[in-house]
Amino acid sequence: MKTEGVILAMMLTAGASSASSLPPCPRSPNCVSTQATDAHAIAPLRYTSTQGEAMRRLLAVLRAMPRTTVIDSGPSSLRVEFRTRILRFVDDAQFLFDDKVKTIHFRSASRIGYSDMGVNRRRMEEIRKAFETAEHGNAGR
Repeated sequence: MKTEGVILAMMLTAGASSASSLPPCPRSPNCVSTQATDAHAIAPLRYTSTQGEAMRRLLAVLRAMPRTTVIDSGPSSLRVEFRTRILRFVDDAQFLFDDKVKTIHFRSASRIGYSDMGVNRRRMEEIRKAFETAEHGNAGR
């Protein structure tokens, strides 16, 4: 019985650290996450197309943004760095695609400092608007 409990705990731990989990936000207000349940919470991106098309559309939106660098991309994830305009601070973002529910979860946080004066939230909402505009623009094709 004890061995079964250990095996179950190992299975649950493995599932919790899967690619569908984003790191939690720190206590500071300079982070937003679609998986947060507190003041850091923000709605995820939704798509109706294929995951590949959603990835291409999101990459196009990100590449059109100034001071944005795609650091890493996988079949269902992206890591991105944003630099602030004036002081060139770096904000890190992660995007995770869940094709089963046609959702893109994300987290965006400042690397340093305490407050970002809402920059991460505003940026992610701008990305949402551009992503949704691009999806609706492609709907008739």
